[in-house]
Amino acid sequence: MIKGQSRRQFLKSSLISGAAVATGSINLLTPNKAFSAEYPDVIVSYGSSATDITRAAVEGLGGMQRFVKPGSKVVIKPNMSFSSPPEAASNTNPEVVREVARLCHQAGASRISILDNTLRTPEDCLRMSRIPEYCKDIPNTNVNYVKAQRLFKEVKVPNGKQIKSMEVVNEVLEADVLIAVPVGKSHGSSGVSLSMKGMMGLIYDRISFHSRFDLHESIVDMVTILKPALVVIDGTRILSTGGPGGPGEVIPLNLVVASADMVAADAEMVALGTWYGKKFEPNQVKHIKLASDRGLGQSDLSKLNIKNIRS
Repeated sequence: MIKGQSRRQFLKSSLISGAAVATGSINLLTPNKAFSAEYPDVIVSYGSSATDITRAAVEGLGGMQRFVKPGSKVVIKPNMSFSSPPEAASNTNPEVVREVARLCHQAGASRISILDNTLRTPEDCLRMSRIPEYCKDIPNTNVNYVKAQRLFKEVKVPNGKQIKSMEVVNEVLEADVLIAVPVGKSHGSSGVSLSMKGMMGLIYDRISFHSRFDLHESIVDMVTILKPALVVIDGTRILSTGGPGGPGEVIPLNLVVASADMVAADAEMVALGTWYGKKFEPNQVKHIKLASDRGLGQSDLSKLNIKNIRS
């Protein structure tokens, strides 16, 4: 919650209830691989080793080869937007990011780009996240920040209700596969920041999402275009309060959530976590419910095949 904001105000701005009719959606980058009868919809992998549970989560969905083909250009989007160490939980656990990148390499990716549009001094964010350090030995892999406007390209958002166009990182538009690897954390404006909210690190103008439009509706507009083929949410520890940058209460959960459905992944992480000292249902988070209502994924956990595994 924003400093000075009451829980009632937070609920009013960030959480909703009720129902709406689903509408169609598009995906510029990748086909929707969710709801394959061959694999679970969501994997929740538990254990003490971040590397092991990340690998087990991806393998439970059919392995990285389901998403990354030989020669693929891959963009991995973690949280590395704050100049904070991993234990602060405002950035993704570097062990989780490293294992996702390693699995992409093993699947035959020709190029792996780990990118974020940082909110603090870029060099400090990358250094303190330790993600470059952890990924330095993975072949064909680069960890970088994107800031300069020349690195972005304007794209139309045909199904956007508020956002009709936005500037997206060129490298993302040129990629074959987009993978979201966020950390589970609270957010003073959107309630939580997970895979959908995290896509804002791949656009140039984030300010208008917060200042000119309804943030939740804008997030959903954005992910009609920036729709990851795979989501791997770092729940080894979550930032339960004080997000997105912290400091706040860090809760170790020792888990990773993986899915080909960004809405389902975010919904499951909301249900598993404790946020602001409370438990919430996924559809209480406005952008998760809106995304489900607009046909971008499934937020009703009772309709999902969720498999729990332990490593």
